[in-house]
Amino acid sequence: MFSFTTDMKSIYDYTVTDVEGHKFSFGSLEGKRFMIVNVASKCRFTPQYEELEKLYKKYKDQGFEIIAFPANNFLWQEPGTDAQIKEFCTLNYQVSFKLMSKVSVKGKTQAPIYSWLTKLDLNGKLKSKVKWNFQKYLVDEKGNLVAMLPPSTLPNDSRITSWIETGKFTK
Repeated sequence: MFSFTTDMKSIYDYTVTDVEGHKFSFGSLEGKRFMIVNVASKCRFTPQYEELEKLYKKYKDQGFEIIAFPANNFLWQEPGTDAQIKEFCTLNYQVSFKLMSKVSVKGKTQAPIYSWLTKLDLNGKLKSKVKWNFQKYLVDEKGNLVAMLPPSTLPNDSRITSWIETGKFTK
C-alpha cells in the first residue's frame, strides 16, 4: 500500500500562467472536475482540439473545466509563441476552454504542475510519463488525480463523459 510522504501537495497549491500572461490558480477549480491536457498545433492529434471544445461546451455549466498546456516536447510540434498558439486555437478551433502558457511536460525543465501529475510521491495516485501530445489527466472535484489517458483516447470517450456525469471512472 502507498504511504504518503511530506512531499505530497494538493493540486490546488499550484499557480500557472495563462496564454495571455495572467496568473491562474488551480485553487479556483476546487469543487470542479477537470481535465489537464498537453496540446500542440502540428501533431496528428491536433484535430482533438475540436472534440475538446465540444466536450467543454457540453459540460462547462456542470462544473467541468479543461486546462490545456501547449508543449514543444515532441518533435517540435508546438514551435509558436503564446500569442501564435492562442491565434491558432481561436481561428481554427474557436477554443474557449482555459489555454495556458507553453510549458515543458517532461525532462529536466518539466513544469511543476506536470511533476505533480506524473510523480506518485506528489499526487498520491499514480506514476506516469507524458508520452506524447494530447495526453489527458482527470482530476476530481476534491483535487484528486483520477486517471491518465493516452493521447489516442479521444476527448469524447465514454469513460471521460461518464466520469464527468457521474464522478465514477471505470477503466
